[in-house]
Amino acid sequence: MRMNWKTLLTGGVAVTALALAGCGQQTKTEQAATETEATAVKVAEFVGDFRLVDDEGRGQHLYYWNNVPAVVIASQCNDCEASDETLAAFETLKAEYAETEIPFLAINSTGEDREAVNAYLEEKEFTTPVLMDDMKLVGEDLGVSRAGEVFVLSPAKGFKVVYHGPVSGAEPYLKNALDQLIAKEDVTVAATDSLKGTYISLPERDNPEQIEQISFAEDVAPVLIENCAECHAEGGIAPWAMSDYNTIRGWAPMMKQVMMDGRMPPWGPDTEYRPMHSSRALTTEEKTTLIHWIDAGAPRGEGEDPFETLNYTAPEWPEDLGEPDLILEVPEYTIPATGVVDYQYPAVMNPGQEDKWLKATAIIPGDRAAVHHALTGYMEEMPADGRGTESNWKFSTGTYAVGEEPMVHMDNSGSPFPAGGAIGFQMHYTPIGKEIVDNTKVGFYFHDEKPKHYTRSYVIVDPTITLPAGDGYHEEVAYMDWPADATLYGIYPHGHFRLHRTLVTLFRADGTEEVLLNVPRYDFNWQFDYRFEEPVDIKAGDRIVTRYWYDNSKRNFSNPDPEKVVTWGDQSFEEMMYTRLTYQWVGETTDDLMEDVQEELQSQMLFGALDDDMSGTIELAEVQKGQFAAMAPMMMGMLDKDGNKLIDKEEMAAGAMQMMRRQFSQQSNGEKNQAVERATSNAASSTGGSN
Repeated sequence: MRMNWKTLLTGGVAVTALALAGCGQQTKTEQAATETEATAVKVAEFVGDFRLVDDEGRGQHLYYWNNVPAVVIASQCNDCEASDETLAAFETLKAEYAETEIPFLAINSTGEDREAVNAYLEEKEFTTPVLMDDMKLVGEDLGVSRAGEVFVLSPAKGFKVVYHGPVSGAEPYLKNALDQLIAKEDVTVAATDSLKGTYISLPERDNPEQIEQISFAEDVAPVLIENCAECHAEGGIAPWAMSDYNTIRGWAPMMKQVMMDGRMPPWGPDTEYRPMHSSRALTTEEKTTLIHWIDAGAPRGEGEDPFETLNYTAPEWPEDLGEPDLILEVPEYTIPATGVVDYQYPAVMNPGQEDKWLKATAIIPGDRAAVHHALTGYMEEMPADGRGTESNWKFSTGTYAVGEEPMVHMDNSGSPFPAGGAIGFQMHYTPIGKEIVDNTKVGFYFHDEKPKHYTRSYVIVDPTITLPAGDGYHEEVAYMDWPADATLYGIYPHGHFRLHRTLVTLFRADGTEEVLLNVPRYDFNWQFDYRFEEPVDIKAGDRIVTRYWYDNSKRNFSNPDPEKVVTWGDQSFEEMMYTRLTYQWVGETTDDLMEDVQEELQSQMLFGALDDDMSGTIELAEVQKGQFAAMAPMMMGMLDKDGNKLIDKEEMAAGAMQMMRRQFSQQSNGEKNQAVERATSNAASSTGGSN
């Protein structure tokens, strides 16, 4: 069953017309006129790695299929007869070759709207994922020229194109090629010239003189300076510095590869939806300019090299924030080369003598490879045991996770930072093969005056997640209902090595829906608190649903153990489903707090985690899994007051949250599984943390 894309896009994305660079049905005369153009298109010999988002919003990665006999890709366009014939043939072939795990994919390089493509496939009952090649760069590399043409790639031969042509003709070409690859034989028919589908025009390819006019000094360097130089600088976090043209040219092939496979720039959200503040995503013009310049050999051209006069050195603290008002050093910790390190809970005294309001927090890890995350929280006094555990925190004072940027409050908004007391830390270290002494620093930035607004956060969390061994696209769901009007500013999704995709959808009380965030390819190494360019107005009764998909298969190269059933856990080799929302209650000020509303929201946290089918009641099967499996029957017995073998919201509110937090804490081994306790604690704080 395909996702109803039209429904999900309500209130969000405008439907664009078929791009001029696309395709349409041609008359015989028109088709004959493009025969010469089509035959002149050069088909790739080898295909480099790439990532594209398909018509359902899922990220698709070519090299993910590095251990199958073949990868089959067909060019697709709506209302193209040859394309329809090819996808219809795929339906039969996919069933025939199911045991081989050969993926059958399609690619749309026409510029057609994703929603329109998804609806068309639904109408035709085609189940083949269509990769949306919006920038047409993959189509150019492949050599797409006709609707319905087929490319067969051999992963064993470095993703070489071993067959190109129609599905069949005088012979069943595609089937023969697949059978030969499965038998580890050479493909006897590598190509045919019998393609009859509509010609697909790609403007830059068909007008090469446009590419020849690209200037390094005027076109390329400005894009790199704007988007890349901050990290690729002396002292920056990138592995090399963009110091001059010659250095950049030497790295040009790698630059293309990391742009094509989505690793750079490091930015996860699907740009189909709400624009994000401080987006790192390249525009179509920026990315095509860089790729085409690299494909042309990265020519120097005329003009001065802007990098030679840039002389940029990365500052210690964020340039837009400057030197912090208060810097605290986390006590040094020696991270062993191997093994598992339990969470560490150091603490330091707060030297501040005046009550302040926090404007931003910047955390600089001592070693970015070994520090998984750092959480900070205010404590009224230094605990007798000197440990900064969350149970002593009054509220969070800022967080860091791999790749995360400083936590900055919205304009005229903040959270309290009282004088004295102490700051507790939760440090998650991950051994990386060598002993490291960590010396993480935390910088706090304060408002000059008390801000008007109070920053709130809430965590949609599900501690019962259970990932079956070997499952490459396992879904988990959790939700929350808004008890009052609010303004939503941002979303921070979090998981570990197996998290593949996150989707956050707003279901309004009036029946409309909107996708707020789709991260087609979650990258554990770059975790961001995504802030909307324009905040979202929330009404009482609205619901936010989070869907996470996990890849617990052998093809996930980051998977620590694909043969293991995985449940919630603190360590990176375990998993989490954790979505932090940053918002403000409408009408709340720092002088008039709405704690009752916050508590009402907090009380439903575990109900939204356990009610997997969103029916409004919880049954035993929804609870008896993951970390709650052992305690599920007891919990149901305690909370099911009317004896109907279901828990409703009223029964849950009567005491379930306190009971589950207590029971879960008691069953944990030391601090091994305090993540659920931490999540529920953070929901009550003014600025929640990440894990």
